[in-house]
Amino acid sequence: MKPTRHAEQVMGTVVSIEIRTQGPQAELQNSIDRVVADLHWVDATFSTYKPDSEISRLDRGELTTSDCHPLVREVLALCDQLHSETGGYFDARAGGHLDPSGLVKGWSVERASAQLTADGWPDHAIDAGGDVRLRGNTGVGRPWQVALRHPFQLDAFCAVVGLAEGAVATSGTYERGFHVIDPHRGRPATAVSALTVIGPELTRTDAYATAAVAMGLDAPLWLDSLVDYEAFLIDADGNGSATSGFDRYRLTGRDPTPRGSI
Repeated sequence: MKPTRHAEQVMGTVVSIEIRTQGPQAELQNSIDRVVADLHWVDATFSTYKPDSEISRLDRGELTTSDCHPLVREVLALCDQLHSETGGYFDARAGGHLDPSGLVKGWSVERASAQLTADGWPDHAIDAGGDVRLRGNTGVGRPWQVALRHPFQLDAFCAVVGLAEGAVATSGTYERGFHVIDPHRGRPATAVSALTVIGPELTRTDAYATAAVAMGLDAPLWLDSLVDYEAFLIDADGNGSATSGFDRYRLTGRDPTPRGSI
């Protein structure tokens, strides 16, 4: 079964879509086009780098939340929920300006995955710069496989995980530097080099990864308390640790060329 693939530059990264459901190519392409258009709308609406985005205008006080698109209000409400769920470590204003980026990428990919499924293409993987949503049948008799890049050896993997369906999100400092702010201390979080969270859907999985990096070395205990989520981290000294259920996803005797890497 030959998959259909599409790569799109959007939201400051490359979003790779791989669809394994078979069907009429014209209908499939129409679905991909709708998903891609929505990702660009999300970028135009939520980008903190575009001065005319609703988020930028809201941050400058040119708009109120009631002036914004309903989905902007939905995302901000989710940010408030996650702030509470994470003890304040997920904070859309941690850097002094409104920035829901730690939620928006995962949320937008989750929307894209739901749209493809509703359109009749349930077997797919979407990878947005290392935030991955996996759904349905791979068509090759094994689960989806995702390789976790080693933060200190960028040509190596520290683990490969396999899951039939769900989400994988990684946050850390090895590519973007100290970009996650610890809102309780008001300074960049530096204790964790790479942290991967596996969960049932990408919106919270992505946000939890960001929050856990902000927590630093307190993250493992909090992550182990989450139901249906597992995690693996490497700290700034190169030490690795994992939640108690992570090993059920870790592959041994794996295919040496997994589908993707983060």
